[in-house]
Formats: sequence, C-alpha cells, structure tokens
Amino acid sequence: MSCLSLKLEDTNRFPTLFFSQFYRAHTVIHILQMSLPSDPENNGHMKEVPTVISLPATLFDAMADARALRVAMKGLGTNEKVIIDVLCHRSNAQRQAISEAFNIEFNRDLVADLKSEVSGKFKSVITSLMLPAVEYCAKELHEAIKKFARKEALLEDISLFGSDSETLSLASAYETNVMAEILFTRSYEEVVKIANAYNTKYKIDLKREIKQDISGRVQKIFLKSLQEIKDPTIDSDSVASAQEEAKLLLDKGKEHSSTDENPFVNILSYAIQRRRLTSVIFQEYAKISGEPIEETLKSQVSEDILFCLLEIVKIVRNRPAYFAERLELAMRGLSTDHNTLIRIIVSRSEIDLANIKLEYERIYGKTLYGSVENATSGDYRRSLLALIGPPALNHEIAVPPIFFM
Repeated sequence: MSCLSLKLEDTNRFPTLFFSQFYRAHTVIHILQMSLPSDPENNGHMKEVPTVISLPATLFDAMADARALRVAMKGLGTNEKVIIDVLCHRSNAQRQAISEAFNIEFNRDLVADLKSEVSGKFKSVITSLMLPAVEYCAKELHEAIKKFARKEALLEDISLFGSDSETLSLASAYETNVMAEILFTRSYEEVVKIANAYNTKYKIDLKREIKQDISGRVQKIFLKSLQEIKDPTIDSDSVASAQEEAKLLLDKGKEHSSTDENPFVNILSYAIQRRRLTSVIFQEYAKISGEPIEETLKSQVSEDILFCLLEIVKIVRNRPAYFAERLELAMRGLSTDHNTLIRIIVSRSEIDLANIKLEYERIYGKTLYGSVENATSGDYRRSLLALIGPPALNHEIAVPPIFFM
C-alpha cells in the first residue's frame, strides 16, 4: 500500500488519473532506451526526449481532472499531492483544457484558486505550469530584460562615485545569460511565437523593448537573433561554407574585436537559424587556428559581450549539456538559484529534459533527481521531482508508483 499516493476508495471518483504516471514514465524510458547517445558536435540532429508527455485520449479526461482539483482545494486544507499528481503529469495543452473545464464546471478560475491555496516556491512551480509555454517564456524574458536595465542604471550611478562595480557587472551578465537561454535554445519559429506573446502581454514590441532597456553590443546580439535570415539554405552543414566563415573569424576577429563589426558577434548572433552550420564552423575554426573558439573569444573579445557569446557557443555545441551546467550552477554553493531551477525544469520538461538528465549524470556522476531532492524540500521538491521523473542511469531506472484515484 505504500506505493499508492491516493486512497483506493477514491478510484471511482477520479478514474482518469489511474495509471497516468505509470504510462508517462515508461513511455519516456522506452524512448530514451531507443535513442542514440548525445553527440556534443551534432546538437542539431539530436533526438529530443521530454519527461512530461500528453496522456493519450483514452486516459485523459479534462473534466475529471478539474473535479479532482476542485475536491483537493475545497474546504479546510489543501491536498497538494492531488495538485501535483494532476498538473505535473499532464502536458501544457492538457493543463489548458483542464483549466477551461474547471471554469465551465464550477464557474471559477483555476489559476486564481491555485494561487490562493498554495504558497512559496511550490506556488511558483504550479503557476508556471499553468501558463501557456510561449507566455511563460515571454514572462521570464521580460523579467530578465527589466532586471538588466535596472542593473545597468545602477552601474552608471556607481561609476560616478568610482566604486567597485564588478559584482553588479556579473549580475548584469547573469541576466544576459537568462536572455540567451530563452532566445538561443529554441528554433527561430519558437522565438517568433515568444516575441508575439511578449508583444501581446506587455503591449510593446520585443525588439523595441530591447533597444530601450539594453545597450551596447549585447543589444545587437539579441536584436540579430530576432532578425530572420531569408536564405532557406543558410543552415546547411557545408564544410566549404564553414571553412570560409572560420577563416573570416581567424583573419578579422582580432582586427575588429572591439568594434560593432566583430565577426564573432555577426556569426554567433544568428546561431539559432544556423545551428548545423555554426557547429561545423567551430570544428573548422579549431582545425585552422589550433584552438577551440572559446579560447579565442576569451583572448580577443571584450567582457561586455564575452559571457553572452560563450553561452551561445555552449548551446550550439551541446544544448542538453548547457542546461545541465546551468542546473548544477543553480544548486551549487550556499544558496540555490530557485528561479533558474524552476524555469529550466518547467520549460524543458516537454522538450528535452530527459536528454538534460542524461547529460547531467554523464558530466557530474550523479543524478539530477538526487541533486534537486537535496536542494529543495516539501511540496516544492515533490513537484519538481514529478516533472523530472525517475533517474536515468541504467542501474537506477525505476518503475514509478501507480496512482489510484
């Protein structure tokens, strides 16, 4: 009986939750076992494996889920376990359907009810899950832009008094890393949808917002990432094209290292639309220069854009490994960066979180599940672990508990 998360007498009331986690976990494990190992230099061809998948129509009943949530929040006390069992084991599209069913059945706003019933970091996870994916990314992007703008203003004030601004500069670099994480880890088509959602939610064009709140060459990098390349063949893996651009980097990189015509900026800014070609450029550059492109960037590019460009290189080389590193850094040290932890786990759970888990375990020799378990607590911990799913190491793949409702 210890493996049952809910009482057996509840089975008849909420039949659609039966076997839902069991189905999801075993489907993800099967896909992982069928997938090839990730290739650090072949990021564009990697099979993406999510940890959260849609329940099949035969198992999913939005109205039954809505009723389960209403019972969980009605009366004295809240059954957080039911909220986790429902919302962390449904796709984003299914959560939207549940929200609509909740409104139809009870004439109540599900998100508003959830906000009033849960709190703390657990509330942040649940409310993030309930936002449509592009709206969630737009919200996170908006917050990063505004934080960057405030820190830039503080840097200007500090410079007037000759104070040490190194700490604040690093904080600003952190916000540009958040922006790079959102804009450079998705396809251009997805970025366009995020930009449209941004425009709708904040009543301002994303490009205009970047021009207003971000200055210097960092601004140029993000504006270029939003600019469409018209040539449909631009993302070929042509060695000849890659060799030509690699030679341009070698010949012109140092010459224009501190100008707006920096070829590193011009090439890396379009990486989301030229992922395959950019990856080959890195290989060809290493051949003709004798060093990886990261080392050249560190020696030739100024600090105002260095962090951002290095993040883009990591993304192009191996996106799951990039996210694995971001998660490890978020949990390392005396305090956990919960915003990053929530953002990555929520936003990648339906894309490639299973790949990220594998890379995390390969790089750090421990499971993402275990690290998050150690860094969090309570219902917050349980919600994140539900999204992550069981550990992915071969000897640790476990059969999840069966949920009866």
